[in-house]
Amino acid sequence: MPFTTADDNEKNELATTYAALVLNDAEVDITEENINKVLKAANVQVEPYWPKLFATLLKDRDVGELLLTAGGAPGAGGAAPAGGAAGGAEEQKEEAAPEPEAEEESEEEMGFSLFD
Repeated sequence: MPFTTADDNEKNELATTYAALVLNDAEVDITEENINKVLKAANVQVEPYWPKLFATLLKDRDVGELLLTAGGAPGAGGAAPAGGAAGGAEEQKEEAAPEPEAEEESEEEMGFSLFD
């Protein structure tokens, strides 16, 4: 979404998101104070609740991991637990193999044609 076409609320959210990502890339704690510092340095003003909201939501979270798993189903495709049975991975592969799809019957096999 282009920043210029977003409404004020979307701009506030985007600016705060970008500030949090900058802090994450710089390996700095994502706190309300640090988000406000980044926004101030960028000469961006947002509603005061945005930095606090993001700081609270991202506290003690691995933002890099959140970015990698965004949009994915939680828990899907997880690794086998350490020290688990060696056969567990093989069973998982067998379950993941798609079953062959049944072939559709031709018009002749059904005994009629759509164009009769």
